[in-house]
Amino acid sequence: MINPLRPIGSAFLAFLATAGRLTLFLVNAVSHCVRPPFYGRQLSRQLIEIGFFTLPVVGLTAIFAGMVLALQSYTGFARFSAEGAIANVVVLSITRELGPVLAGLMIAGRIGAAMAAEIGTMRVTEQVDALTTLSTNPMKYLVAPRLIAGTIMLPFVVLIADIIGVFGGYLVSVYKLGFNPSNYIQNTWEFVTTLDIVSGLVKASVFGFITTLMGCYHGYHSEGGAQGVGKATTNAVVSASILILCFNYILTLIFFTKDVSG
Repeated sequence: MINPLRPIGSAFLAFLATAGRLTLFLVNAVSHCVRPPFYGRQLSRQLIEIGFFTLPVVGLTAIFAGMVLALQSYTGFARFSAEGAIANVVVLSITRELGPVLAGLMIAGRIGAAMAAEIGTMRVTEQVDALTTLSTNPMKYLVAPRLIAGTIMLPFVVLIADIIGVFGGYLVSVYKLGFNPSNYIQNTWEFVTTLDIVSGLVKASVFGFITTLMGCYHGYHSEGGAQGVGKATTNAVVSASILILCFNYILTLIFFTKDVSG
């Protein structure tokens, strides 16, 4: 009777151990983010890495998402003679959902994997232990700047992605579907609200924190040489992507409740 339940119990205990270790890592990392000393050079490097070097991939993703969204919306709305609502659907979908989610997933694949690989390599080559020997706290030197940079920079990246995505829908609607440019811009400007933009930027900040947290956590606890680093990199991307989708629903539910009550 006990043997069939043993794998379930082992998996549950392993899950609790991982959740506990992640919680302790989270509390420790956040505490170092708000307590001096701060490593300005490391923070500046991460701000540039997350904010500037991710713009090409996020911009390409956003503009094609806006273009495809305009085409698909036209295909559906043409059946009900509601083509005029395409501008509204594009700007709402981009600012509330597609902008932050797609940017978060792209940055999880690029930045989360890079952080896990970098910190994981430092862990297995004992460079993290060397920092401790040199009286430098690894959490404050390696983890805290990445968490701060991800939380700060991703909203700026998503704001630019929103503009590019809406512009992609504008290009398709005007030059492919024959919409009037001034009417399209006017419909977009009149329909979008402050809550639409703010909700997307709040999501972006949370997604940036999640991505950097998962990258740092899995890299910091990697072991087993090159194979362990590869496993940590994969786990960082997968866990960050899943958490982004989960928290996207939670945040959407919160803002939807505020929108309905307002």
